[in-house]
Amino acid sequence: MAMAAPGPAEPGRPAESERPAESGRFAEAGGPSWPGASNALGSEPSAYLRQHANNPVFWRPFGDEAFAFAEERDVPVFLSIGYAACHWCHVMARESFEDQVTADYLNAHFVPVKVDREERPDVDSVYMAATQAISGEGGWPMSVFLTPDGLAFHAGTYFPPIPLPGRPSFRNVLEAVHEAWVERRDAVEQNARGLAANMADAQLAGTVRLDEPPEMLDASLLPEAVALLARSEDPDAGGFGSAPKFPPSAVLEFLIRHAAVPSDTARAARDMAARALAGMARSALCDQLDGGFARYSVTADWSVPHFEKMLYDNAQLLRVYAHWVRLGGNEVFPVAEAASVASRCADWLLGSLKLPSGALASSLDADTVVNGVHHEGATYLWTPESLVDALDPRDAETVATMMRVGTHGTVSELGSLLHPGRALTDAESRLWERARPVLLASRTLRSQPARDDKVVAGWNGLAVGALAEAGAILGRADLVAAAEAMAEYLAEVHWDSASQVLVRVSHDSEARGIGGLLEDYAFCADGLLALYAVTGNRRWYGFAEELVLAACSRFVENGRLADSEGEPSQIFNAQGQKAALDPFDNATPSGAAGFAGALLSYAAYSGSHEHRLMAGSILGLLPPLATRAPRVAGWLLAIAQAAVAGPVEAAVVGPDSPLLRELHRALLKSPSPGLVVAAKTYDAASPAGEAEVPLLLHRSAAADGSPLVYLCRDMVCDSPLSGVAAVQSRLEEMASGD
Repeated sequence: MAMAAPGPAEPGRPAESERPAESGRFAEAGGPSWPGASNALGSEPSAYLRQHANNPVFWRPFGDEAFAFAEERDVPVFLSIGYAACHWCHVMARESFEDQVTADYLNAHFVPVKVDREERPDVDSVYMAATQAISGEGGWPMSVFLTPDGLAFHAGTYFPPIPLPGRPSFRNVLEAVHEAWVERRDAVEQNARGLAANMADAQLAGTVRLDEPPEMLDASLLPEAVALLARSEDPDAGGFGSAPKFPPSAVLEFLIRHAAVPSDTARAARDMAARALAGMARSALCDQLDGGFARYSVTADWSVPHFEKMLYDNAQLLRVYAHWVRLGGNEVFPVAEAASVASRCADWLLGSLKLPSGALASSLDADTVVNGVHHEGATYLWTPESLVDALDPRDAETVATMMRVGTHGTVSELGSLLHPGRALTDAESRLWERARPVLLASRTLRSQPARDDKVVAGWNGLAVGALAEAGAILGRADLVAAAEAMAEYLAEVHWDSASQVLVRVSHDSEARGIGGLLEDYAFCADGLLALYAVTGNRRWYGFAEELVLAACSRFVENGRLADSEGEPSQIFNAQGQKAALDPFDNATPSGAAGFAGALLSYAAYSGSHEHRLMAGSILGLLPPLATRAPRVAGWLLAIAQAAVAGPVEAAVVGPDSPLLRELHRALLKSPSPGLVVAAKTYDAASPAGEAEVPLLLHRSAAADGSPLVYLCRDMVCDSPLSGVAAVQSRLEEMASGD
């Protein structure tokens, strides 16, 4: 499935007086006549579903009841998928779902179903694939028409209230679909079955066999992928492709890992990563005041973002910027600037998304409601006059020039975003350090975007790993402590140890809804292993191990890997009654790629050859992707880079001392791809005994009690080392293949 595109460029909303008269059928539709009809979203915990609880549309949540009702009434299901922070979802709601005449027609001829794509990515994924197959586009809001057994037969994204060039009105679509359902039912159902059969042919779940030895990974795929990525790079603004442009987080992780290993393409990988990281950090995509990154840019130069801020984007970008610091940066994007960006991104995560429970909320809305009206990005926009209101006039004038704020708003009539689009001079940096806190304080007095407080397990898992590693690299213990609080929340609220089930979503510290998908188990396990590496707390290794083993049990059937366990019948029908496995990265890494990474790290810690082979089997998805579409296979490429490098296993043991802590920090700051680190301290006067983590078994300190570092591959170790310089030198040699 190709990456979902965003909604269309805003066409503007016509005044009521400019709208064409309703067609006769629409005007005469009237209200529903069946008993008990009403909007059923009022008791739903999802913020997105509650946004639609007062619509005159009689929405139902996705489930057997809604489809049984459609079967009983002999009408199609109208499936609308979106999320709370989505600007275009708000637009279509205002234009169509809040309109009584439109609602009456929809209620009379369809069973309307609302889905929060963040709570139900299983639903979103299959119907996104169908939407792209039917319409050639994808994005949110997604509008899909289904048979009562869940087969898609017509679909699109945003539909306006009046026809526009190349895009029919929503009311035209409803009438046409209703007419086809009544007049040409056989053709509709035949087309729906044909689409489902085609989707079945595209499923890859049967191609990943975890019960068979994998083929040897061809390491030449990695430099080939770098060369192919270079062809689609935007060398001026950084990143890949043209507008709309998304932060290529998974691809950047691959490039950073590739740059850490000497090769003919290492320099090219480093340079591409630098240009993208610098371009995003200095642009409007990155909030120059509070550090959070927006979802994507509608322009190729990152100058006009789509304003929602998502946990998953910022967690991935925090980790990538921290890893760039660990790599050492370059002249295009120096370490000091990258460290500042990473630190501010972490501060934004904890300042804007942290809940009292310690977990992180999902997102901030794209829109700000001002006087009852939704304005996209209104909180973040400035004019020369508003800068003067907040700053000394001379500083305000300089800041306006430096941050591209002119008399005409670059985003809307409300103003422009603060962004330099380049590196600041030393004098500009000093001015900005004075002005930034003043402007941020002024901005906090404005209306703020709404926050979606649901907690998604997998996204918090991404944040656990990012905060733990950033804390170690940046020397910030507060970030590591925040990661531990999130891990604690996941263990107490989302994980049922008795049934070995991870629940995907929680609200108000109560787990609700579906069990976690493969991506939830994978991202949480990966984050917990990163947290274990930083803290040495065996509890986090144990929790990660439980998740890995549970995922192997739940998502592998007859040796085949799938994204979910036991899909609802409607989803199973829509994908041709075959289990699904999507190998492509989207807003987050694919579940398969995430699981391969967790398996690879777990195998390095545990010495499990079985799980190492399973990771290799998943990497078998890579060859056609690496040579045709590396931009949507970034995380698989990153895991492959770690597998080719070993990954290296490091154990540091000895009594707690400044030297042991220094050795531990040196390991955590090594850019060796996929390096796993285990640390064990003990009282030098006591027998070392056996450590609980297999990588630490039978490791002991030096005869004089000083700490030692064991560097290994596949549990075969070099002679132990006792000094930081020796450890760093040996890691560099191992990265070179020695």
